[in-house]
Amino acid sequence: MSASSGTDPAPADNDPAKPLKIVIGADTFSPNVNGSARFSQRLASGLAARGHEVHVVAPAASRRHGTWTESYDGQNITVHRLRSFRWYPHDWLRFSEPWFINRNSERIIDQVKPDVVHFQSHIIVGRGLSIAARKRGGIRVLGTNHFMPENLLEFTLLPKSWQEKAISMAWKAAKRTFGRADVVTTPTQKAAEFLEKSTGLDGVLAISCGIDADNYVPDFAPRTENRILFVGRVTGEKQIDVLIKAVSLLPDDLDAHLDIVGGGDLLKHLENLTKQLGVDDRVHFTGYVTEDELREAYTKATVFGMPSIAELQSIATMEAMASGLPVVAANAMALPHLVKDGRNGFLFAPGDAQQMADKLEHILRLPQDELDAFKNASLAFIAKHDLVRTIVTFERLYRGASDVDVAAIDATMAAESLNTSSLRVIDLPAEPTAEPSDAAR
Repeated sequence: MSASSGTDPAPADNDPAKPLKIVIGADTFSPNVNGSARFSQRLASGLAARGHEVHVVAPAASRRHGTWTESYDGQNITVHRLRSFRWYPHDWLRFSEPWFINRNSERIIDQVKPDVVHFQSHIIVGRGLSIAARKRGGIRVLGTNHFMPENLLEFTLLPKSWQEKAISMAWKAAKRTFGRADVVTTPTQKAAEFLEKSTGLDGVLAISCGIDADNYVPDFAPRTENRILFVGRVTGEKQIDVLIKAVSLLPDDLDAHLDIVGGGDLLKHLENLTKQLGVDDRVHFTGYVTEDELREAYTKATVFGMPSIAELQSIATMEAMASGLPVVAANAMALPHLVKDGRNGFLFAPGDAQQMADKLEHILRLPQDELDAFKNASLAFIAKHDLVRTIVTFERLYRGASDVDVAAIDATMAAESLNTSSLRVIDLPAEPTAEPSDAAR
């Protein structure tokens, strides 16, 4: 079954000068901190900076819901915040009410009258928007998958005997929703193959989430300490316990310290683990930090550790590379697409703390010139993940393209002499432009 199996594909609009009206549907969006939310935010502000009218449909981050303007990187985005409920097994996750999603999607589509709907997951918002767009016809529909059902298993409270069935049902739901899209994408080729295998779709395109490398500051000054950094959700699939165990196995003379940046449900458990292993004085949990503090953490680090086994791309690893860090990562899912063994870091067998410790020790003992070679390799490899390239690629797909034409993308970027911009939240959401109606659920 083709990924482009929508029943009423929209005609291509090949006028590159015409601004588009784009609806981005996201089950997780700012202020959430995760790869999908960060990508959706950067995509929205990047498209707005190129002159398009951008609307985002996402769950409300609190009990307040409605439609108002939010500002990201100085770009005003109309955000339709749907009434949501908190999923309490998770430390912050909120879902739009599924029983109202079709009605809300139809209302928003009718109000906005978009040229394009681009949903970022099939779970609730993507399902509603894809159904509404297909019913009305003449709307280009794209779907991007950032999701693995396995990542949410620990928050479902399902007994293990039911989990395999739950995963199967989740992928069947994904097949139905992504099957309505004219084009389906995901961040890496490995993730595309995984999605095709899991759903039976084909023709899934691999398009990097992209990163604005200019936002990050490499430091080539001789290091005065050995700092290992992890950035991400403090949850089970990240396997942060493997990283902590690896740090406990490092020789004392390295005096290596680990900074864990992020929050999550396993925070207390991992703090207890550091005490059990006797490394609580060398492992520091920062919780959530500001963008400036995050960039500073990358710049100060010596090496980035990513033990996760469920990364469809790993924006945190890309940010580390843009900061000139060598990476020690699990040889799982999409991480081998970023980490070239022996060049900008090392891969280790997933779950093997001793092997991870050995790779970390190797990097931490490198002479400065050899460490700099690894740092430069990370900077070189991340260049092909330029955020503007990603936005131009999606823009072509919105206008009717069905593949990734590298030559056409290069020509567009050369003709426009595009410069990347800092794509991050710069203010808090504005107050609603009007009192939300009862329909804005």
